[in-house]
Amino acid sequence: MQERWQSSMFDGGNAAYIEQLYDNFIKDPDQLDERWRAFFEQRISESDGPDRSHHGVREQFRHFNRQTNAVCELSKEEAEQSRKQVHVLQLINAYRFRGHQLAAIDPLGQREIPDIPELRLDHHGLSDTDCETLYNTGSLVGPERATLSEILDITRSTYCGSIGTEYMHILSTAEKRWIQNYLEGQRGRPILEEEKRRRLLRRLIAAEGMERYLHRRYVGQKRFSLEGGDSLIPLLHEVIQCGGEQGMKEMAISMAHRGRLNVLINVMGKTPAQLFEEFEGTQQENSTGTGDVKYHMGFFSDINTAGGQVHVVLGFNPSHLEISAPVVEGSVRARQERRDDKNGKQVVPILIHGDAAFSGQGVVMETFNMSQSRGYSTKGTIHIVINNQIGFTTSSQEDARSTLYCTDVAKMVGAPIFHVNGDDPEAVIFITQLAVEYRMRFHKDVVIDLVCYRRHGHSEADEPMATQPLMYQRIRQMPTTRDIYARRLIEEALIDGDWVDREIEKYREALAAGHSVVDTVLDNGEAKYPFHHDWSHYGLLEDAEPETTAVPLERIQRLNERMQQLPDDFEIHPGVGKILHNRQKMAQGELAVDWGFAETMAYATLVDEGTPVRLSGQDCGRGTFFHRHAVLHDQRENRLYVPLRNISDEQANFLVINSLLSEEAVLAFEYGYATTEPQTLTIWEAQFGDFANNAQVVIDQFISAGEQKWNRLCGLVLLLPHGLEGQGPEHSSARLERFLQLCAQRNMQVVVPSSAAQIFHLLRRQMLMKARKPLIVMSPKSLLRHPEASSPIEKLTSGSFKMVLPDGDNPSPAKVRQVILCSGKVYYDLRAARQERKRNDVAIIRFEQLYPFPEAEASAELARYKKAKRFVWCQEEPKNQGAWYASQHHVRNVIGHDNYLEYVGRRSLAAPAVGYAWLHKKQLEDLVNEALGQSMK
Repeated sequence: MQERWQSSMFDGGNAAYIEQLYDNFIKDPDQLDERWRAFFEQRISESDGPDRSHHGVREQFRHFNRQTNAVCELSKEEAEQSRKQVHVLQLINAYRFRGHQLAAIDPLGQREIPDIPELRLDHHGLSDTDCETLYNTGSLVGPERATLSEILDITRSTYCGSIGTEYMHILSTAEKRWIQNYLEGQRGRPILEEEKRRRLLRRLIAAEGMERYLHRRYVGQKRFSLEGGDSLIPLLHEVIQCGGEQGMKEMAISMAHRGRLNVLINVMGKTPAQLFEEFEGTQQENSTGTGDVKYHMGFFSDINTAGGQVHVVLGFNPSHLEISAPVVEGSVRARQERRDDKNGKQVVPILIHGDAAFSGQGVVMETFNMSQSRGYSTKGTIHIVINNQIGFTTSSQEDARSTLYCTDVAKMVGAPIFHVNGDDPEAVIFITQLAVEYRMRFHKDVVIDLVCYRRHGHSEADEPMATQPLMYQRIRQMPTTRDIYARRLIEEALIDGDWVDREIEKYREALAAGHSVVDTVLDNGEAKYPFHHDWSHYGLLEDAEPETTAVPLERIQRLNERMQQLPDDFEIHPGVGKILHNRQKMAQGELAVDWGFAETMAYATLVDEGTPVRLSGQDCGRGTFFHRHAVLHDQRENRLYVPLRNISDEQANFLVINSLLSEEAVLAFEYGYATTEPQTLTIWEAQFGDFANNAQVVIDQFISAGEQKWNRLCGLVLLLPHGLEGQGPEHSSARLERFLQLCAQRNMQVVVPSSAAQIFHLLRRQMLMKARKPLIVMSPKSLLRHPEASSPIEKLTSGSFKMVLPDGDNPSPAKVRQVILCSGKVYYDLRAARQERKRNDVAIIRFEQLYPFPEAEASAELARYKKAKRFVWCQEEPKNQGAWYASQHHVRNVIGHDNYLEYVGRRSLAAPAVGYAWLHKKQLEDLVNEALGQSMK
């Protein structure tokens, strides 16, 4: 049989056909019949080179053709038929690549359908006269041979119906083949039981009914309705139900305000009564904070599925649209680790986007870029785009993006993209099932582009006709998705009109009653989420100080000794070797403890006590300033060693991640992680503190205000290298003033530690205290190696973090006439100048914590200097920056209102620092001289 197959196919008349098949084989072997694959693979192994496109293989074909031509010559008709066979296979593949451009995915019918030559018969040398001719179907799912007409029916129904698919850009042949079989096997249509179709209609009745009810009851109030995108509700139900059957136990959802209230009521099971209270402004929750508008609030519920209970969380979201996406990803990572869910089968992120934001906001790209990275992967995300075909009041695609689809950004990670017409709910269900199964099988991102429209303006008070007259003329004439689907089921005699009216009335009555309208949501008695963290014992910051953060000397020495034990034949860099050698001396008390040792020992003692540590940032494994060396690199082999992961068999996890070059998405991810996992010390380190600028929205909307708006506690630590070292405007300031401006209601801690012992106690305090508040650390640069910033080992084995540090030189209080108050590195500049000038009439006090301001500690220290007449606040930052404007009133309170507080520092500047080294040096000299002033004896 095999010989007959070869003799009939491998002749000169089929040369072009074979060449084309070989080209297809190079691109994607799985697209070919098994016999062809075997034949080409055999020829490749016999070829004179590893390259599949090598000329040696083609030379074999030509030689074989010359031989077969001598004994067999096809007629012209047979040769033409062979040529057409090749082009039929090309046509099938063209539909896989470009059929989505002809798909009927736009319910408004306004999408311009292009002329695509590759999808025309004449482009392939075919015509209507060939439609009844039988051809081999190649890898097309179905019969091995079919007429061209039948082949066109299959490809068009699969790729040009209510679903437009983009998956041929995926590099993995296995993934493409699986999607192809799924789509072509069902011709792009689901097979739904009658009851499931009725249930689908009920979901649409609920989606529409809820919006209409609110529209009548709360006229003119903003709700950012889902109308036009109603199919999102059955879509989400299907994700949860299908996911539960696939083994999911938790889902975390991110979405902006469009349709959020509908999701809360009709998917999450929030009671309408709660929502009505929010509309009417009578709710009492979060009375100690500021609260937030109703379409930003989060929720969680436990939902029953055929696969068991699924815990579903809807994350809180500000109006910054896509910024909650990486926050939810971080939360999911924490939940996966809590469950030891290494493959991401149990916890899955669901990100719901708007079309304009999806293509317009860079954090979307950053989040995609994290999707397969080691430190941030959640093993695949299901993305759902509510594609209203308009963003805010943007009137055309040309204004919204530069790509054909809003989803094109997803191709950067090879995610399959499924565009689906929102007015065909059965197609929506089909593609949802496909997306869920794809994610669970391949653990990669997948995108559902729900193409719909927005029945009202940006909000219900907006008049869309002013900017989109043609679009809204069309929308006002359109029946709703519920109307369209109900009519379809009535025509198929599955229901009658009375059935629809009864269901509408039943839903309206359920809303009015105020009880949950979702029958799959478990009540509190049944819903027992076993992986919940108890946050109730994290109290007020003022009551949270730990009893001690000191560690016995023998324990420090034991941990350091363990970290010094490297694998056999592990060759470290000489510079790193010297650092480790010095750390050995530090543990023995032979050298003062530097910053790197103190910080590393803080981590070591915490993980030894059972507290996990997660440290991420750009180059944080080594440390930007070559001080940390948490990750060691073998100089001969591509080997890494992390000493902090190897201190004991019972230790907690230590994870250090050299992050991708992102601040916004990475910091948002870490915030999400920290709000989910209070028992882990979660740290984000900026390469330079200035770089936190790129993540300002995370700082403003989440870190500083998350507790007040949403009651979300968070113990995230930010390490922001800060200090004017003459490195210019972009490598000097962590923008201390911005953080202090955001401080209120004891919402976070802002500290400027200036010694090694201080960072040791500070990091330990963060986890040992009975509170979870963000910790903003203005961490040093030059002080990492400054001899005077080192500490004796005894400072680690006793004491605690000091919010105010007294003058280290202990000047006689009776002699002090001037008190300089400062923070950070400038202390060492002032101290050196004072020593040089032998000024024993000057005391220098350091504020290590600027917020919450340590008024009691500062008052106690200043009370020692009763004869002081001059009080100076000295800072190295410009006057309009740094701590001056935010802290001067606090300082005046502690020096007494009878005393005048002088400002000494650089004058106000537009930039954080000057760029000329000589000018930087002169400014520093000037401010030190002014601060010390003249002797007042």
